[in-house]
Amino acid sequence: MAVSEKKYHVGLGPGDVGDYVLVPGDPFRTPLVARHLEGAREVAFSREYRTFTGKVDGVPVSTMSTGMGGPSVAIGVEELHELGVHTLLRVGTCGASQPEIKMGDLVIAIGAVRSEGTPDGYVPKEYPAIASLDVVNALIAAAQASGAPYHVGLLRSVDALYSDLLPDEMPRPHLRDELAMWSKAGIISNDMETSTLLIVSRLRKMRAGTINLCVDELGAGEIHHLDPSYMDRMLTVAVDAIRRLIKSDASASKRQ
Repeated sequence: MAVSEKKYHVGLGPGDVGDYVLVPGDPFRTPLVARHLEGAREVAFSREYRTFTGKVDGVPVSTMSTGMGGPSVAIGVEELHELGVHTLLRVGTCGASQPEIKMGDLVIAIGAVRSEGTPDGYVPKEYPAIASLDVVNALIAAAQASGAPYHVGLLRSVDALYSDLLPDEMPRPHLRDELAMWSKAGIISNDMETSTLLIVSRLRKMRAGTINLCVDELGAGEIHHLDPSYMDRMLTVAVDAIRRLIKSDASASKRQ
């Protein structure tokens, strides 16, 4: 394969990735995801984008990190789209916005509040960030089957992580009141990537969804290092959701 065939940022070319891709933020989390895939191997590590490709039930599936925040997510989604990927599943972390969500719980997004800026370069704020129904249903089924504690609802995506963690130390006025407002409105957690992932994927006619691991309980003001078993449990659920999507897609294809 000629170097010119590889995408500029993600370092991937035709045949390097499957149609289904799990997307964590951290490049050092993709090896953890890869352990849940059959025969996975590293195919690229360019900037914040580290990719492994293996199989799930014989179907090629990849995991590619996106880095932190909306701008790098958008670039990653665009270049994966150009490579023919049709389904994206974020496997990330989040902070809780409701008291019942505890450390290690799983959070499944049906949509996200756009409190960050990247999608504004694509569409106005009035355009909603909505997850694919297929992906949401697969995640719920997988979470139920696992027995893990999980929550389903609206997330809020932000650019400034520490303004949420330490609102009283920020020069912006009334920030704590704003965070309380979002909690009262029913937002269940906050992350930095979901809104961008959902917006760009939908505009490019790709399916996308998010399952996050809670690493910060409401009001804690800090990010915790988790028992690795919590991360492994989330990844098991996520890969099971991909497996369910693969089976559903195969059944739908046979009916056509």
